[in-house]
Amino acid sequence: MSVARARSVALLGIEGYLVEVEADLSQGLPKLVITGLPDTALGQARDRLRAAVTNSGEGWPTSRITVNLSPASVRKQGSGFDVAMAVAILQAAGVLPAGALRDTVLVGELALDGRIRTVRGVLPAVLAASRAGIGRVVVPAGNAAEARLVSADLRVVGVDNLADLLAMLRGTLEIPDEPAPEVDPDQDSGLDLADVVGQPDGRAAVEIAAAGGHHLAMVGPPGSGKTMLAERMPGLLPPLSEHESLEVTAVHSIAGVLPPDCALIRRPPYQAPHHTTTMPALVGGGAGLARPGALSLAHRGVLFLDEAPEFPRGVLESLRQPLERGQVQISRAAGIVTYPSRVQLVVAANPCPCASPRGDALCTCPAATRRRYLRKISGPLLDRIDLQVKLLPVRPGALLGPTDQLESSAAVRERVRLAREAAADRWRPYGWATNADVPGPSLRQNFRLPRSVRRTLDMAFENGALSARGYDRVLRISWTVCDLAGRTMPAGDDVDQAVELRTGKAA
Repeated sequence: MSVARARSVALLGIEGYLVEVEADLSQGLPKLVITGLPDTALGQARDRLRAAVTNSGEGWPTSRITVNLSPASVRKQGSGFDVAMAVAILQAAGVLPAGALRDTVLVGELALDGRIRTVRGVLPAVLAASRAGIGRVVVPAGNAAEARLVSADLRVVGVDNLADLLAMLRGTLEIPDEPAPEVDPDQDSGLDLADVVGQPDGRAAVEIAAAGGHHLAMVGPPGSGKTMLAERMPGLLPPLSEHESLEVTAVHSIAGVLPPDCALIRRPPYQAPHHTTTMPALVGGGAGLARPGALSLAHRGVLFLDEAPEFPRGVLESLRQPLERGQVQISRAAGIVTYPSRVQLVVAANPCPCASPRGDALCTCPAATRRRYLRKISGPLLDRIDLQVKLLPVRPGALLGPTDQLESSAAVRERVRLAREAAADRWRPYGWATNADVPGPSLRQNFRLPRSVRRTLDMAFENGALSARGYDRVLRISWTVCDLAGRTMPAGDDVDQAVELRTGKAA
C-alpha cells in the first residue's frame, strides 16, 4: 500500500472537527512534505516523526512522503497531529495491517524517543469524535482521564509511546480500558458567606445577583468585604448541568489549566485577574489562533475585577460586547475564533485613590479627584452592570460581635436554588433560563407590570437616573427579588428595592 489514511481532530475555538490525514509514498528523493495549511508546529514535525519512528524500532521509508491534512483549505495548528501522521506513514509503507485504523481517531504529540506527550484540547477533540460516531480514540496516557469524561460509548485508549500503539494496532498488545474518573459534584471551595460580617446590604446584593444571574458592582473602602463577597459568590450558584460542565471543562482543556485529577468541572468557575492584566489575557489572544482568556475561563461562573479603576481603560471597555452577547469573537490573520463568555461580572472599587478604611469620613481627596477616579469605569460599562451597591465601613461591634446568627452559604444557596427554579419554570417555554436572560422588550410588553407597581421605576427613568438599558435591568432585578420572596409577580416594594440596588439610592 502506498496510500493510507488516518484521522485526527483540529480545534477552532472550543469546536473540534475531524481531519483526514493522508500519507502517500512515491518514487523520488527521500523527503517529507506536509500540506494542508500547517502552522509552524506542524511544519517542524518532519524531524520529530523520523526520530520517533526510528527510535521505536521501525524503519523510516526511503521514499518521497507526502502528508496531506484535509480539508486543506482550513488552517491546522498544534502538534496533536504527530501520532496520526506517523501511523498513516507506516501504514502506507505496509508495516501495519489493512483496516487497523478503521473507526479510530488519533491525537498526540511525539517526542524524539517515541513517547507520546500530552496536548491541550483533548476533551473537545474527543467530543468531536463522539459526535461523528467514531468508536475508538487514541490519546496520550496523560490525557486519558480527561478524554474518558465524554461518553461511556466511546472507547478511549491511553498510550504512553508509539511502540505500544503500533503493537496494539498489529494485535500483539492489548491495552486495558480504565474506568472514567470519579466526579465530585461538590468541589466546594470552603469559603462561607457566614464569614462576611457587618455588610447586610452586600450580602443581599450577592444573593440577588446569584439568584438572577445579574452583574454586580460594589464600591466601598478597603476592608469592607468586597473581595470576600465576590469570592463566596460561586458557592451560592447551583452546580453546572451536564452540558454546561462539558462546555466549561472544554474551555479549560484548551487553555491547558485543567486540575490534575482531570475531574469534570461541576462548580461554576471563578476568575480574578490582577489589575495589570493585558487585554489578550482577559478576553483571549496570542499568536496564531487566539486562546481563551480569563473571560472565557470564567464561563458559566464569576469574573471578579478587583480594584477595577486600576485596570487600563481599554481592557475594561473590551468587556462591553462580550457581556451583551455571551461570547467573545477574536479576529486574527489565521482566522476568527469564538469562545463562550457567559459570565457574571463582579466589579469592586474603592471610592477614591486615598482608600481610607473609614471611607468618606477620613477621605483627603478633592471632589474632582474622586469623580475622575470612579470615571475610569466608563458609563457604558456601568450601564451593563445590573446591581450597583455602596458598602460602608464595618463597625467594630459587627466585627467583634457574635456571628452565629449570620446565614451560611448553604442556607443562601438553597434560596438561590429555589429562586432559579421558579424563574426557569416561568421562562422555559420561551427558551430563557434566568431573569438576566430575558430580553427587555419581552419584559415591557409581554410581562408588563401595572403602573402602580412600577411608579418608582418610571419616575427614575423620567428623571434621567436610569437609561433605557437600566430600565430593563431594574425589571429583571424586580423579578429576581420576587422569586427570592416566593411570590409569583413583583410587587411595588420589589421594584423599589430593585431601583435602589440599581442606582445606589433609596426609593
